[in-house]
Amino acid sequence: MLFDTKGHSFERQIIMLHVRWYLSYKLSYRDLEEMAAERGLEVDHTAVYRWVMKFTPGLEKAVRRLKRPSGKSWFLDESVS
Repeated sequence: MLFDTKGHSFERQIIMLHVRWYLSYKLSYRDLEEMAAERGLEVDHTAVYRWVMKFTPGLEKAVRRLKRPSGKSWFLDESVS
């Protein structure tokens, strides 16, 4: 499995949600800790940091496979010098 969360205290969905929020929005680890507390989860900001460091390379690899190329040709604008 690409994102093996065995041995972690939280479910895979919770971990991936925090990692996605961190990567998608300008949130700090402490912001994510506070958001989890508002939802009744006791998550430490250092745990979120570890999750981000562990799972970001795998997410990046998975997203790169799904990305389609934007185009084969490009043009330089004449006004740029």
